[in-house]
Amino acid sequence: MNMRWRGLALASFAVNLLLAAGWWNLAHRAGGNRSAELSNPPVAGVAGTNVLVRRQFFSWRELESSDYPTYVANLRDIACPEQTIRDIIVADVNALYARRRASEIITPFQQWWRSEPDLNIVRTAARKIRELEDERLSLLASLLGTNWESGDLVNLPRPTHEGIALDGPQLGALPTEVKAALQELITRSDARMRAYLAAQQQAGKPADPVALARLRQQTRDELAAVLSPPQLEEFLLRYSQYSGQLRTEFGDLGYFNINSNEFRSVFRATDGIDQQIELLAGNDPNTVRQRNVLEESREQAIKNALGPKRYEEYRLLQDPVYRQAMAQAVAAGTPEAVRSIYAINLAALAEKASINNDATLSDQQRAIELRQLELNQLKANTVASGGDLPPDAPPLPPVIPLRTFTLGPGDTPAVVSMIYGLPISALRQANPRLNFNRLRPGDTIIIPPTDPGVFGAP
Repeated sequence: MNMRWRGLALASFAVNLLLAAGWWNLAHRAGGNRSAELSNPPVAGVAGTNVLVRRQFFSWRELESSDYPTYVANLRDIACPEQTIRDIIVADVNALYARRRASEIITPFQQWWRSEPDLNIVRTAARKIRELEDERLSLLASLLGTNWESGDLVNLPRPTHEGIALDGPQLGALPTEVKAALQELITRSDARMRAYLAAQQQAGKPADPVALARLRQQTRDELAAVLSPPQLEEFLLRYSQYSGQLRTEFGDLGYFNINSNEFRSVFRATDGIDQQIELLAGNDPNTVRQRNVLEESREQAIKNALGPKRYEEYRLLQDPVYRQAMAQAVAAGTPEAVRSIYAINLAALAEKASINNDATLSDQQRAIELRQLELNQLKANTVASGGDLPPDAPPLPPVIPLRTFTLGPGDTPAVVSMIYGLPISALRQANPRLNFNRLRPGDTIIIPPTDPGVFGAP
């Protein structure tokens, strides 16, 4: 971008200079000769000669200087228009600080293996960006005056008007012309994608995943023609759809904390497989079979890339119960206790399901049992985490053994009421799922506890 802008500025300057030189030559030749004649009259017997020494050509290198004030002074000495001076200096300074941003700042984009940015990196990068921007604006103000921005042609391309961040060890060191080519390539790729999506929407059709995958492959092929293999891998790690999906996949695990080497290894192992999977369309048996084979290959590739120990953790964290156990262990400051807490939580879940499915329990009894289970689970997790148990809670009311009565021939609710000294309304309340108007022999009725003072109970 900088080279193209400088080329435009130099061409404009050269044309202006040639016109100025021609005008100066025509306007001052006669006057110059006359001045020479007056100051140097001819000597008798000697032919008079008038020599005017004027530089017809110069090199741009004679104007350029590594010292910006000298550079500006050189341009003004040759009567370069102020707008042209401003454009040249702004472009040059912007290019300088674009290079510094690309090489001196570590941004979250460079940590492509993280699903969530490192806040320390974010804060440090923001501070450094502000410092460089303040330096850039201060330098331009010192060279061009405090009102330089009012004359800047902001609509022209600038090195700071980038589409994506090209910084870091690989992308930050790219030549300016390669960065410009990359930006144009990405712009074309985005335009192709938008055009396809717009056409599908206009036709009332959904986007075809296979067509989208082919468009992404076309962009990748174009990138490979511009970048070296290490540069291409860096670009794909940061900006490809597959690396984005991988970041989301690891981020959803919550506590896996993948590092850059692991992420790179998994990406290398799965990138090609992911591309093949996206090119499979349809649900016919053959396609489903191919997709399943590729999914199995992908899982094996992840296992090989992570190694046995990390892969086991990767698989466990896909279980929400294990993630909950990890959250409890981390909150307690004892992440090493996660396996014990996990086992306790699994046992508690099984016991909870058993209590909920026990038809012999009344609602009150079920609530008491679940509450007791919750307290026992909390105590067990506290012990597993190395914490102190809370003070004992008030004792729960004792669980009264459940009584039932199985109806025989001729038995009715009235008979049961007389046997146990309970009103029929109490029997109905204890058995909300039974239809007392359609009781048959073999039906079981839950007998609620007998309240003192009811039907002569002690």
